[in-house]
Order: sequence, then C-alpha cells, then structure tokens
Amino acid sequence: MLFSTLFPVAFPALVLAHFVALLSPGQDFFLIVGHSIRHKLHGSRFICLGVALGNAVYIAVAILGWTSIRDNPVVFSAVEIFGATYLLWIGSRLLKSNGSDALLDAEQEKVPSAMKQLLLGLNSALLNPKNALFYMSLMAVILGNEVTLVQQVFCGLWMFLAVLLWDLLIAATIGQPRVQMNLKRSLHLVERGAGTVLIFFGMALFIDYVPL
Repeated sequence: MLFSTLFPVAFPALVLAHFVALLSPGQDFFLIVGHSIRHKLHGSRFICLGVALGNAVYIAVAILGWTSIRDNPVVFSAVEIFGATYLLWIGSRLLKSNGSDALLDAEQEKVPSAMKQLLLGLNSALLNPKNALFYMSLMAVILGNEVTLVQQVFCGLWMFLAVLLWDLLIAATIGQPRVQMNLKRSLHLVERGAGTVLIFFGMALFIDYVPL
C-alpha cells in the first residue's frame, strides 16, 4: 500500500528507460572519465555529485511543469551555446595530455578541490538543456498526467540517486589500482579520446546554428 502511494504503476518502466539512458555515454560520462583516470575517485567524486545535482535541477523543472526553456528558442539557444563553449574548453584541456609525461603529471598534479569538482559537474549538467527535455519527456510520456506530486518527487529522488551512484561506480572502477596499472601507458590516449569526444559534442551543438 505504501509503495503504491509513493511510486506510480509505471515506475518499473521509468526505471528501465532512465537506466538505458544512463548506459548511453554522453558529455557527463566523458567528463568523469577524463578526471577519474587522472585523479581517481578522490578527484572526481564531487564531479559526480555536481552532475547528479544538475540532473536534479532539471528533474525538479520537469516536476514543476516549467517549460520556459523548451518554449523559448532564445533561452534554449543561449544555454546550448554556453554549453557548447564549455565542452570545447574542457575538451581542449584534456586534448593537451602529453604522452610519456602524462603519468608523471597525473601523480604530481594537485587534486582539484571539492568546490571546483562540484562546479565542473554542475555546469556540465546544467549547460545541457536537452537534459530538461529528456526528463520532461520521460515524466510526461511514461508517468502520464494522473501521477501524484508525491509520486513524482519519489521518482525524481530515485533518478537523482541512480545518476549519482552510476557516476560514482564509473569513477571508482576507473580509479581501481588494476585499471590504473593497465592505463599507465595509455593515460594520455584515454584523456585525449575523452577530450575529442567532448569537443565533438560541443561542435555538434554549434553546427545546429550554422546555416546550410
């Protein structure tokens, strides 16, 4: 009885759809990979928290039914352009990894502060307005309009925790000693690969604004 009060009938479908989306690597995934490979879990855990909090903001937006971003082309375009610029900046930094010196740099480089990590993750999630559209679509299509506010809140809390735990799992896995040992010789290649993907995401957003 309590479960049906807190969670809607379509909750399993929501969980499945959301988890499938988590399995699809996006800009947040490559941001976490790029930092956890260099700083392990200690230097990327707050990035994971920032990403989850950014998702939580858009989940709250979906619950509240605020459609300003979706319905206002100017606002949507502005957020996308800022987001694309941000991705190009992060990607260019990862792309500068120096080959044979990468491992030494990783060992000597100071771990980013908790606040810096948090802002990196938060900005990455918030500067992607498609997150808002995804959650709006997910809540509207799967849950429908008969879902209660309490059920929406608990579904939102579940998705926040799912994003946080999944991202922490990725960071923790990459930070494992065995994984780190295997990545010693290819550290710069992985970082450059992550940087290239982030730049690709950024350029793909800009291309949408280039007249054909």
